[in-house]
Amino acid sequence: MSSNFPPSSIRPILNEITSLLTSRNETISVAETLSNTSQNKAAGGIISASLLSVPGASKFYRGGLTLYTLESRIQFAGWTEENVKNYDGPTKDVVSGLAKNVRERLGSTYCLAESGTAGPAASGKSLNRTPDFVALAVATEGGVLSVEETTGMGGDREKNMVEFARLGLILLKRAILERDEGSKM
Repeated sequence: MSSNFPPSSIRPILNEITSLLTSRNETISVAETLSNTSQNKAAGGIISASLLSVPGASKFYRGGLTLYTLESRIQFAGWTEENVKNYDGPTKDVVSGLAKNVRERLGSTYCLAESGTAGPAASGKSLNRTPDFVALAVATEGGVLSVEETTGMGGDREKNMVEFARLGLILLKRAILERDEGSKM
């Protein structure tokens, strides 16, 4: 791995995840968002790029989507016009739906989906429209595990994007381990 990429804060969890996936012969797909508004920039491909930076990624990486517009979510992520019309920012429901749809379409063991507001400014007044907010979900055959988080990094877009990716990988590890324990998500 290059000394610059993936970001150093992601490397430890990335190594754990890729070892788990490889040793278990399991696969991952990813659905990341990147809104076409200047405020709503989520991980925007960092999760997929980090996974793909690992030699042998073809053994565990099934594919990914970086969804830029709400319309692209109709085309590739199973959204309807009604979803677009009622969209009010990233939520657990939004990412859970993305994760389920993309996992099914790509036939992966897991799908990690994320959507957030990285900054630098808010795109609304609710918490999910403020910089440093992210919604994350991991779908498996047995269900979906989802969370909403804030990074505490305010409007620092780059730091938030990297932290969104790190938090997503942490959630993925949790889903893998909970699947081992047979817990219902």
